[in-house]
Parts: sequence; C-alpha cells; structure tokens
Amino acid sequence: MSGGSYYVPAKSYWPILGSLATGFMMAGLGAQLVYGSTSLLIAIGVISVIAVMAFWFRDVINESHLGLYDSQMDRSFRWGMGWFIFSEVMFFAAFFGALFYVRMFAIPWLGGEGAKGVSALLWPNFIAEWPLLSPPDASVSGPDNVFSPWQLPLVNTLLLVTSSITLTISHEALKAEKRRLCRNWLAGTVILGCCFIFIQGVEYYEAYQHYGITLEAGIFGSTFFILTGFHGVHVIIGTLILMVMLARIIRGHFSDTEHFGFEASCWYWHFVDVVWLGLFIFVYVV
Repeated sequence: MSGGSYYVPAKSYWPILGSLATGFMMAGLGAQLVYGSTSLLIAIGVISVIAVMAFWFRDVINESHLGLYDSQMDRSFRWGMGWFIFSEVMFFAAFFGALFYVRMFAIPWLGGEGAKGVSALLWPNFIAEWPLLSPPDASVSGPDNVFSPWQLPLVNTLLLVTSSITLTISHEALKAEKRRLCRNWLAGTVILGCCFIFIQGVEYYEAYQHYGITLEAGIFGSTFFILTGFHGVHVIIGTLILMVMLARIIRGHFSDTEHFGFEASCWYWHFVDVVWLGLFIFVYVV
C-alpha cells in the first residue's frame, strides 16, 4: 500500500455512507422545520453520522499504527486540516458580516440616515440603537433586556482562554515525552470545555425565561442565537474531539514526533477560542 513516497489508501465505503448519513440528517432537519414531526429521522441521521465518523477514524488510526503513512501523507493531513479551519473561518465570517451589516447599515437606514423624510413618515417613533429592543415593525417584539458581559459571558471567556493555556501545556508535555503531565492537563482542558457548555446552557435558559431573548426577538435574538449557538456546537464538537485524544493518550497512542491527530485537535480548539473572543467583544461588550 505504501511505496515510501506516496500513500494510496485502500478503497473505502465510508465516504458514500457518510454522505448518506448526512443526507438523512439534513432531510430530517428540513422536514422538522416544515412539518414539525420528524425527530426520529434526525436521530437516525445523527447516530449514523457519529457511527460513520467513529469507524472511519478507527481505520485511519489503524493505518497509522501499521506504519502506512509517510511524510507526504502527513502533509496531506495538515493541508486538509488547514483548509477545513479556513472554511470554518469563512463560515463565521458570514455571520459576523451579517451582524456588522445590520448594526452599521440597516439600523441607521431605518433610523432615517440618508432618507429622513421617508423614515419619519414610516416609523416616526423608531430609535436607531443597538441592541434593537424596539423593532420598527410592531408585530415583532424585541428582547426585554440584554446580558451584562461581565457576568456569565466573562466567566465563559476566562474558561476558554484558560483551556487554551492548559491545552498548550499538554501539547508541550507530549512533545517532551511527559505523557502523565500531558494526560492531566488535557483532562483539565476537557473539564473546562464541559464547564463552558454547562454555563452556555444556563445562559440560554436565562435568555428565554428572564430576558426575553428568543429566536423570535427581532434581529438581535436571531443574530445572538445564530452566532453563539453555532459556536456552542463547535465547542461541543471540540470537547468530544479532546475526549477522544485523552482516551488515545491513556491507551499509549502518539509519540513526541508523530501526533498530528492531537495537534489538529489543538488547532481546532484554539480556533474555537479565538471565535469566542470575537463573540464576546462584538455580541456582548460593544
């Protein structure tokens, strides 16, 4: 299978199965939005995606342990992970762009900037402000209040920044062949990630129950949940990845020079942390 300079993987049915599983999941999600009664299809899709990923990654790990990968394959993995993170950057850039467009252009226009006569005629009592607590359309209600950035959001920021530090220490420990130290700091990172997820859940509960921040709460509610919700999903995924890395460290996987799976998980986690810093500044503070 390996000629020493270029690795040609064996034929695999995982890509087609992964596509089918993803198709089931998205079809179930679409049907749920339209008909509201297809949770089973979504569950089947999610379970199928997880199963395909688990078995597919198992095969990749086994191939690595068999010594089938060389430096060219390592470069392929690195480029693949790099482009994946770039696609994630563009993904969040689109939502940040929507937030900036609303705040810098749409709301000032609604407030009369550039067309004061027409604006005063359509919405004489509209105040152009952010967060938009009183949308111009009376049929849409804004949130009752907004979160203070110096409470739960600040706690979550400290958790994620600390988790990046602990993960970096764990990575350096692995490169220094201090596996016990690597395991302990990585376990601490996983705990910090779980704490972030828990606090985010508490914040969402408070948003719906006490602040009136819902998906129906105008443009502020929709942008808030789109940005923080997708980021929360990425934190959950990243935490699961780090759990897998922890299990592999405990089982004796990786060496001081060959541990790209661990390194890729570090790239992903640091990316998630940087996105949160942007969210903390532009969604909560500014």
